[in-house]
Amino acid sequence: QVQLVESGGGLVQAGGSLRLSCTASRSIFSTMSWYRQAPGKQRELVATITSRENTNYADSVKGRFTISRVNAKNTVYLQMNSLKPEDTAVYYCYVWSFGDYWGQGTQVTVSS
Repeated sequence: QVQLVESGGGLVQAGGSLRLSCTASRSIFSTMSWYRQAPGKQRELVATITSRENTNYADSVKGRFTISRVNAKNTVYLQMNSLKPEDTAVYYCYVWSFGDYWGQGTQVTVSS
């Protein structure tokens, strides 16, 4: 079992920045990911980072978001810059570790 606890969401004006954190209850040696779900839309993949810190991003966030991890803290981060109203969503941390594990979600709201 893995518990994932997210933090860092909030309300920000367009052009602003936020940093999300997700801490796992034990060491994670696999890929860690961030997803988001906007109202009325399907959950979509935002960014992933492998255990070797190879990263991948959705086209919509490339150049604005940065995913990183600190294995010693069992934590993955999502630095979000130049935020747009269309980034408004609930953001979820996801890990596969002999099972699917999701965080509880953290709300990000970007006002225009």
